[in-house]
Amino acid sequence: MKIEQIYTNCLAQGAYYLESNGEAAIVDPLREVQQYIDLAESRNAKIKYIFETHFHADFVSGHVDLAQKTGAQIVYGPTQVKTGFDVLIAEDNQEFKLGNATIKLIHTPGHTMESSCYLLIDEEGEEQAIFTGDTLFIGDVGRPDLAQHVVKDLTQEKLASHLYDSLRNKIMPLADDIIVYPAHGAGSACGKNLSSETSDTLGNQKKTNYALNPELSKEEFVEQLLDGLVQPPGYFPKNVLMNIQGYNSIDDVIEKGKKAYSVEEFEQLANQEDVMVLDTRRPEDFVKGFVPGSWSIGVNGDFAVWVGTLIKDINQKILLICEPGKEEEAIVRLARVGYDNPIGFLEGGLSSWLNANKEIDTIKSISPQEFETIKKNEDVQILDVRKASEHNAEHIIGAKNIPLDFIHQTMNEVNKEEPQYIHCAGGYRSVIFSSILKSKGFNNLINIEQGFDGLKKLDGLELTEYVCPTTML
Repeated sequence: MKIEQIYTNCLAQGAYYLESNGEAAIVDPLREVQQYIDLAESRNAKIKYIFETHFHADFVSGHVDLAQKTGAQIVYGPTQVKTGFDVLIAEDNQEFKLGNATIKLIHTPGHTMESSCYLLIDEEGEEQAIFTGDTLFIGDVGRPDLAQHVVKDLTQEKLASHLYDSLRNKIMPLADDIIVYPAHGAGSACGKNLSSETSDTLGNQKKTNYALNPELSKEEFVEQLLDGLVQPPGYFPKNVLMNIQGYNSIDDVIEKGKKAYSVEEFEQLANQEDVMVLDTRRPEDFVKGFVPGSWSIGVNGDFAVWVGTLIKDINQKILLICEPGKEEEAIVRLARVGYDNPIGFLEGGLSSWLNANKEIDTIKSISPQEFETIKKNEDVQILDVRKASEHNAEHIIGAKNIPLDFIHQTMNEVNKEEPQYIHCAGGYRSVIFSSILKSKGFNNLINIEQGFDGLKKLDGLELTEYVCPTTML
C-alpha cells in the first residue's frame, strides 16, 4: 500500500495519492490535476476513485477535471445536494476496494453536513490511516461556521454540536496507532490554531488536541470551538458553489490567461473600467516601480488567499504583470481559488513598460532603522496591518491596527493628508495594503521594510508586552 501526501504551502492544503495493486485514488485533489495523472502513469496505476471529504470552501477542487480526464469515480459522503456532474453519494460505512486494500467512508458531519473521513484498511486488513479532511486537523478541528454562509438554517452552534458527536462517536473510538492525514495545516483559514505538522498518530491527538479531550461536555466543546472565530474570506461561499456546480477546465483558463499583450495593447485594456491590473512580482520590486493603479499581491507569498480575500468579484477581469516565466504559475494559483478570468499578461513584464517610457508609480519604502530615527524626532502615524490577534499579542505603542483583511471597510479611517508609516509582520501584507490605498488616491504612504519582525529587534521602540493570543485568525 502506497500513501503520498502532496502538500501545497500557499493554501496549507494536503491532497493524497493512494495506491494498491495498480489501482489509485486521490483524496481532495487540487485544481491542477495533471500532477496526479503523471504520478499514476509513472507507476503504471489507474486512478479509480476521487474521494472528496466535503464541498471545499477555501479552494476549487480538481475533481471535475480529474474525472473527465481519467474516468475515475467522484465520491462524496451522504448529502442531498445536487451536483452539476456525475457523482457517487456514498452511505456511512460504505467500503470501496482499491486494489487489495479497502477504503471505508465514515460520515462525520460538523464542519459541513456532508463532511466525511476515509479510513484506509491495508492489504493485511489493518486499519492504517484516516484521511480526515476538515473534520480533524493536527491540533485543531474544522470551523463549524462555513456551511451557514451557504445554507442559512445551519447555524454554527448546530454544526459544532454535530462535530462533537462525530468526533466522540466516529473518530475517538478508532485505534491510537492510526495515522491522521488532514486536509490542512498551519495557515489555513479553515481552523483557528492548526499545527505546522501535517500528520500524526490518532493516539497523540487524543492526548494533545483540545477538541478530543474526553472530559469536555458538549456545551464546553461548542463554546471553545466558537470562541475567537472571525469572518471567513468572502470567496469561500463562491468556491463551495463551484465545487458543487462544476467549472471550466483549468486548461481553458490557462490558455485564455496566457495571452501576451504588447505595451500598447496592455495599456489600452488596463484603462477599461472593468479590468484590474494585478502585479505578482516580489513586494520589494513592486515598491520601486509599478504601473499606476495596479495592485501588488506577490505570487511568492500567500497569493491565492489574499486574492480571494481582497478581490471581491470572483469573475473580475485581471491583467497580470509577472516576472517573466511566472505567468502560468500566477494563472494556476488564481484558478485554485476560482478566479478564472485572467485575460492576459504584459509581455516582457515591467521591463517592457519601462523601455517604452511609460509612466510608473512608486511607494516610499524605508528600513526599520530609518523608521526608528524618524520616530525619535517627530510624531508619526503608524498603521499596523496585521490581523487583530497579532496586533493584540504585541505591537508598537501608538500604532493603529487596520488589518489588511478589512481594508475595503476601513480605508476611510486612514488619514490621507498626513504621512502613514505602514507595517505588517514581514513586509508582504504592508505592500499589498499600500498598493490598494495608492490606487485609491492615497499618496502619503511609507512602507516599513521587514515589518514587525524587523522593528522588534530595535532597542529604541517601545512595544507592548507579549500576551499569547487566543487565535491567530
